[in-house]
Amino acid sequence: MTGEHALRLKLASPDDADALYAAGALAVRNGLEDEALPVVEAAVARHPGDARLWQVLGLARRRREELAPAVAAFGKAAALAPTDALIAHSLARATMEAGLPAMALFERALALAPNDASVLLGQAAARLAEGNLAGAIEGLERVLADNPGWLAGHATAARLRFAGGDEDGLTSSLERAISVQPRELALWRELADVWMHGERYDRVLDVIVRGRVAAGSSVVFDALEAVCAAEQGDTNRADALFAALGPIGHITMAARYMRHLLRAGRPDEASRFADLWADRDPDNFLIPYQSAAWRLTGDPRWQWLEGDERLIGIYDLADKIPSLDALAECLRGLHLSVHHPLEQSLRGGTQTDGPLFSRIEPELRALRAAVVEAVETHVARLPPPDPAHPTLLAKRAPVRFSGSWSVRLAGAGFHVNHVHPAGWLSSAFYAALPEAAMGGPAHDGWLSIGEVSELGLDLAPIRLVEPKPGRLVLFPSTIWHGTRPFSAGERLTVAFDVAKPVQ
Repeated sequence: MTGEHALRLKLASPDDADALYAAGALAVRNGLEDEALPVVEAAVARHPGDARLWQVLGLARRRREELAPAVAAFGKAAALAPTDALIAHSLARATMEAGLPAMALFERALALAPNDASVLLGQAAARLAEGNLAGAIEGLERVLADNPGWLAGHATAARLRFAGGDEDGLTSSLERAISVQPRELALWRELADVWMHGERYDRVLDVIVRGRVAAGSSVVFDALEAVCAAEQGDTNRADALFAALGPIGHITMAARYMRHLLRAGRPDEASRFADLWADRDPDNFLIPYQSAAWRLTGDPRWQWLEGDERLIGIYDLADKIPSLDALAECLRGLHLSVHHPLEQSLRGGTQTDGPLFSRIEPELRALRAAVVEAVETHVARLPPPDPAHPTLLAKRAPVRFSGSWSVRLAGAGFHVNHVHPAGWLSSAFYAALPEAAMGGPAHDGWLSIGEVSELGLDLAPIRLVEPKPGRLVLFPSTIWHGTRPFSAGERLTVAFDVAKPVQ
């Protein structure tokens, strides 16, 4: 359909503002912002009083992570249509993502759409960005008191509490909501999911017991119990619970079952199970587990999947960054939490909030430009396209990011082995390192690619990469990776996922 969207954009008459708006908005929604940008720029020049066209121009710039011109375009749209709630929210969101103060803009957007959940979540993020974590939580709690069924609000409040180190009060809003609506299954599921993200399976099991009493029996509780047994290594009980569920029909549960089979020491069975899902896994959720199964069983398909050395690239960018010291100082100022994120892989450190590469600080714009160039170089070196391979796509441009962030690890900090299901290519860029605490016989602080110790599997790394200031490592998002612990000091990095180009 992208070809049809591009054609519609091309055929839109320059005198027809309605057609230009419809075609431009459709093109941007479908990943054709590069094609849309010159058309929409010409459109706003021809129809400068049309707020909708300025809005689409802002959306195209935002998709390209060009937030300074995006904010300017949204600002023009807001001036032309001051009562349009969507435009007001777009301006507030883009301003916050650019790294600029946005609270007043979110208050304006909320005045126009006081019950818009996405604006309320944006306001919480803006408070956090301005260093007011307590205010972000309190604002959500006020809304949740009147709207106890707002699941996204509960989930965000829990993540914020965890980031602030409040593990005891992590699920307080959910517990209050359940006391009001004890038969609401969705609330029990959200409560279990919070503890599942924190890998507190004992808490999940407690939720299951209480939930069954209050809300009755449900396959939701049955599935959660099976996952808990598997993650706790209770193989026999997990086998029985998975069997009682019947055929697995959802990819998330299929991934959980693969984890169980691998942890239970049955890689042949895991591989056969994954083969059954080959045509039902467009986002490659099972590929990392299939890779582990192939390696454990000696299946030669592993070499096809991950064995080509061109899949991993190392690029030293120090000479392309004006000042690594200035970049590191910029990054330190963005670490506002005191605890690692609830659902992320790092331990003993913090992670920034929001898309890092959308910010307008010159240090980050310079880093982004150097990264894009390195990604383009890496993509050009990849093996030829293979329609069956999760990484070797036919279309490999443009470079867009599905996420970007900074991680600051302290002494004994590390990343558990993990993968990035939302990405195509993933990364590690080193801004500052405690050189005296790196290396040694255990490769302290090094990037380990291919280890799956998170599942207790005896698989040696495919590759160990030594960090150096200014070094960028790129690898497929489906490959297991983690960081070895180190003894002391600060390990400051930037990471990102390159999004799959629209095929």
